[in-house]
Amino acid sequence: MRIRFKKWARPELAASPFCMDDAFSLAGKWRTHFARPEQPFYVELGCGKGGWVSQAAVLHPECNYLALDIKSEMLGMAKRKTEKAFSEAGREPDNILLSILNIERFSEVLTPADGVDRIYINFCNPWPKEGHKKRRLTHPRQLRQYAAVLRGELHFKTDDRDLFEESLEYFRESGWEILHHTFDLHADEPADNIRTEHENMFTEMGKKIHFVIAKPPAEAFGKPVPNLHAPETVKLLRGLEKQHDLGILTDEEFEKRKQIILLHAEEAPHDEGMEVEES
Repeated sequence: MRIRFKKWARPELAASPFCMDDAFSLAGKWRTHFARPEQPFYVELGCGKGGWVSQAAVLHPECNYLALDIKSEMLGMAKRKTEKAFSEAGREPDNILLSILNIERFSEVLTPADGVDRIYINFCNPWPKEGHKKRRLTHPRQLRQYAAVLRGELHFKTDDRDLFEESLEYFRESGWEILHHTFDLHADEPADNIRTEHENMFTEMGKKIHFVIAKPPAEAFGKPVPNLHAPETVKLLRGLEKQHDLGILTDEEFEKRKQIILLHAEEAPHDEGMEVEES
């Protein structure tokens, strides 16, 4: 989804007590930033405008929520929506945190010490092109990262049938247990289902909402994610992102080089360094 630049977003996020500026510095320490750190810790990936998490956090003060998105503009709107929801409920937003993150770097900011109890993915980008499918939030490469820190379930909703069917295969291939799934969530809608703006829009368009609850293999918890979060990989990816941001690399060149780095990182042994020619 393309969204217009909002110059107010970053200043508002920086001034907000529940918006965390540097997610990487909080790895393993997220719970300490909640008023009640002992509560269940839920994470929403790609929260967008905050339509889901702002409702969930108000409805469930007994749980703590972390909402992540790659766009500051999105988080800015999520921050405003959260403030409005809590104000209407007569409460302070003490069980919700927002932070900017490229979800591909999930394992750099969430660790087994954080003890994530549940992950939510609501209506993420389906990335339908074959060459883009590794960007999916349900791709096996991502599932490996989630499994290392998740001690509970992952809840996934989408209106995209192809993404859903292929995601079910991703879960099975990765050893996850599918606890429940439906191709029409609203046919027998659970009382605790929280509808978002997207969900209502897709439903009005006649699209069925697909939903799955899956659980990672218990033995995956606490295991390091092979090389994807290694310092040399992180350094290479950050350098690549900087070149892309400066316009040195085109989108196509950026994606091609990033995939080469990630492929090498996935296949290389832990103690093997990476030699990459500098450009």
